Amino acid sequence: MFKKKNENQSKDAYVKVLGSNGCKKCKLVTDNAAEALSKIGLNYTVEHITDVRVIASYDVMQTPALVVGEKVVSVGKVLTVDEIVAILKRYEQN
Repeated sequence: MFKKKNENQSKDAYVKVLGSNGCKKCKLVTDNAAEALSKIGLNYTVEHITDVRVIASYDVMQTPALVVGEKVVSVGKVLTVDEIVAILKRYEQN
């Protein structure tokens, strides 16, 4: 289910953050997601998607958005590290 770091990150990346390049909240969610992965001992990268067309393909109209396993799990909220850990643990079990 998880993809190793730098292994075909674009379409199949396990964790993605959708949001514009200059979005401070998006950067914070990206950092929090990376910390969450590290906290639970997973050595995977987080892909920050900034292309508006790609973001729209997820039917996301508000950012930041968190995508786990190609499913949008949060929109318009700055998730904490602990909130992301909980989300990752749920999806890791599936």
